[in-house]
Amino acid sequence: MAKRAGWLGRLGNRLSRVEARLQARRAEVEAESIGAAAVPAGAFGAARSGAGTGTGAAAGAVTPAAPAAAAAPGTPAGHPAHAPHPPTVHGRPDPVSVVPWGMRVAAEVSWRLLLLAGMLWVVMKVISEVRLLVLAFAAALLVTALLQPFVVRLRRLGLPRGLATAVTAILGFVVIGLVGWFVVWQVMENLDDLSARVRDGINELKLWALDSPFHVTEKQINDIAKNLSETIGTNTEQITSAGLQGVTVLVEVLTGILLAMFSTLFLLYDGKRIWTWVQGLVPAAARPGVAGAGPRAWRTLTAYVRGTVLVALIDAIFIGLGIYFLKVPMAVPLAVFIFLFAFIPLVGAVVSGALAVVVALVTQGPWTALMVLAVVLAVQQIEGHVLQPFILGRAVRVHPLAVVLSVAAGGMVAGIGGAVVAVPLVAVTNTVVVYLRAYSRDQLLHGAAAIGPGPHGSTALEQAAREAGSDQRA
Repeated sequence: MAKRAGWLGRLGNRLSRVEARLQARRAEVEAESIGAAAVPAGAFGAARSGAGTGTGAAAGAVTPAAPAAAAAPGTPAGHPAHAPHPPTVHGRPDPVSVVPWGMRVAAEVSWRLLLLAGMLWVVMKVISEVRLLVLAFAAALLVTALLQPFVVRLRRLGLPRGLATAVTAILGFVVIGLVGWFVVWQVMENLDDLSARVRDGINELKLWALDSPFHVTEKQINDIAKNLSETIGTNTEQITSAGLQGVTVLVEVLTGILLAMFSTLFLLYDGKRIWTWVQGLVPAAARPGVAGAGPRAWRTLTAYVRGTVLVALIDAIFIGLGIYFLKVPMAVPLAVFIFLFAFIPLVGAVVSGALAVVVALVTQGPWTALMVLAVVLAVQQIEGHVLQPFILGRAVRVHPLAVVLSVAAGGMVAGIGGAVVAVPLVAVTNTVVVYLRAYSRDQLLHGAAAIGPGPHGSTALEQAAREAGSDQRA
């Protein structure tokens, strides 16, 4: 009988502990769902001790955390019912500490990139609205980079700064104006001859088409010519509007030329003071780096302009001589066009060479056109593999892919002017970035403080914790 009573008592104790655990788990789930406050540590410890050992402090005692459970049937005297476990509620962690480090870095980089993209979009919209002004100033910078060495030489000869600037600017503008006038004069002088040659070439092409194995009839050719005439007649309004737009473009070009001339004059005369004023707009902490990057960027731009002018001059002379000896009309204007188009990298050489080949094909026939094509390709190969590496050297080192992409982007944004300005802009930007990176590295090596704000928020807390842990290990 005594053994049976002891077995029943132990069974009752076990059932009480199971029930207490179930109630504690239910209370935890309810507390987590409603956000209940944590239970005091003393009550939780007393209840957990009673549940673990199966004995209480005194018979029938009730803990502050929860009332004692009713005694199970068959529980012997002196074995009080065990109180259920109080709910264990863990405090919710800080959301910042849960986010992985890589995701936090990516988020901070992303919003900064979004800000930069927004700023770039605004800048591009502003540039598109004042595109004429921007292109005129960019052209003034290129012309200034070309003419500044002459100002320096005249100053060394003893001329005052104003007189040296005036002489250089006047001579430069006169030379550019004479080149433009010469091109127009040559085109107008040879226009009648070229028109007659074009008509003869079209007649020869017609005869070749009639005798070709493609079975083209004269009626089909006349129908094509009639359709072209009708198309021109029906689109008279569009042609007239295009002519009016051409007049507007001519006015804009003249305005841009005047702006470029005035900008060049003041850049030649007062370039140093303008650069000093620009440095004043930069924060004081970054001013030494900008002061060192500016002269290097200007040397890169000067080297690019001088090298491009020299390479374009060599291309124009040799291709022009080849066209002249092959008796292609308008050899001199074509050479001038080759010189001007050489300022558009890659694309300009293709366009000018194609123009020379087309003129030779229309006026002299396919054999002469093939010879002109051979001359153009030979000169361009010598330019790409010998002249540019030797003349430009290491001063302007831009990857061909960057050249193609920059020319395409400049052409889409600002037309021919953007294509001309794109490559020197990329070259100058590359020089500035490389110098600032080296300057920042040297500053860190010499123990100078890093430029810019330090870490903040959770990043600053984690960095402080890592530094404290490293100090303790040391």
